[in-house]
Amino acid sequence: MSIGYLDRMDNVPPLPSDLWDKTPPDVREAILALVLAFERRIAALEARLGQNSSNSSRPPSSDGPQVKRGVPRPSGGRKRGGQEGHTRHERVILPPDEVVDHKPSRCGRCDAPLAGDDPEPVIDQVIELPPVMRHVIHHRRHTLACPHCRALTTAEPVPEAARGFGPRLQAATAYFSGVGRLGKRPIRQLFADLHGIPISTGSVSNLEARTGLALRSIHDEAMDHTRGLDANVDETGWRQGPKKAWLWAAVTNSVTAFLIRRHRDRRAFDDLVGPTPGVLTTDRYSVYNHLDPGRRQVCWAHLRRDFQAMIDRRDRGSPIGEELLMHADILAEQWPKVRDGTRSRAWFSRKVLPWLREEVHLLLEAGSGCGCAKTAGVCGELLSIESSLWTFAKVPGVEPTNNAAERAVRHAVCWRKTSYGTDSERGSRFVERILTVMASCRSQGRDVMDFLTRAITAHQSQTEIPSLLPNRA
Repeated sequence: MSIGYLDRMDNVPPLPSDLWDKTPPDVREAILALVLAFERRIAALEARLGQNSSNSSRPPSSDGPQVKRGVPRPSGGRKRGGQEGHTRHERVILPPDEVVDHKPSRCGRCDAPLAGDDPEPVIDQVIELPPVMRHVIHHRRHTLACPHCRALTTAEPVPEAARGFGPRLQAATAYFSGVGRLGKRPIRQLFADLHGIPISTGSVSNLEARTGLALRSIHDEAMDHTRGLDANVDETGWRQGPKKAWLWAAVTNSVTAFLIRRHRDRRAFDDLVGPTPGVLTTDRYSVYNHLDPGRRQVCWAHLRRDFQAMIDRRDRGSPIGEELLMHADILAEQWPKVRDGTRSRAWFSRKVLPWLREEVHLLLEAGSGCGCAKTAGVCGELLSIESSLWTFAKVPGVEPTNNAAERAVRHAVCWRKTSYGTDSERGSRFVERILTVMASCRSQGRDVMDFLTRAITAHQSQTEIPSLLPNRA
């Protein structure tokens, strides 16, 4: 029986009621098997159509307008804006480049003449941009004639003049590209419109490449530092030229390191974390399965999406998914109390962890035999790495989710959507190095632009290069 035949069944008159009884057993078995296969196929297609960021690894940006972002919370009755008792954010008074004094000439009460100075005058601050935000230096190399032999001698070229652009402008180019996620043409236009600086797209590309070279040893040091430490690890798609590539991230407490590799495999992962990594928090991607379960934490935020997918398939695995999701929500409610100090780690290990772990284990066992292939597969896999679900409870500093890595790669994902990746190895090296500098400086509260300027200046002058390591900052 072909699919084309079934497509024409709507035009076929009803069959006699006893026809099924007269159908040979082997034919009936074939029809039932075909119907069952079609039901499974339809269920799989419906599940694929229903995928979104809440039940799969798809990013929220891929969700359509019909996807609701969680359950709306009831209004607390508070007005918009700052609430009573919140910390005030006062206006920052900056050091002045210009001071204009305003003094009253006569008394506002008796009209007597006034003189003198107020030791603590009221400051009304105005912040403005200068008309031209550029600083141009002409290095004039004179050629002079010798009074004795009449030979002409010209002053030696200045290295900075040979490059054409100073360290701060080069740093700004890298900042606009890596932090601002601007393309080369928008950067060229920005320099022309805001700074009155003529620059070509080729010069923008060259300045990015020079910055990549200046950051090379800084990036290598950051990579060496993160290898061996506890880290959140994630990877996302990238493009290098016409081919697929992958951007990897390792996030530690103070330093974040990025790598771009052509493959999403064990070799690329080893390049990121080294031969002896610390405790790694990851998703369920198979490249992480070789890790010691006691040295790995599987992300519960990803598991929550897996449990939601079980529910959305609306089959025999749905009740298991509902129970697992409920227990994941209990964990998400109780663990922040330990993180913020409201409850102790000992309390969590004594009052919450034993029964929560036992309940999840029983649910995974039930799910592995529920009859739904996908649900059974996920539950079976989680049973094989079950201890990796609870590493956070025994290793201080390890969180149950991989949110730190997800936040770190989000900036790169947004950059990829507008830049479509990089065209060359040179571009990929710039991207991984500028992202490493940006993310690490942000986590340490350091000025990204200042760090880039110091790194470029040190590279050009062959002096000591700054470090992203906190103990060397």
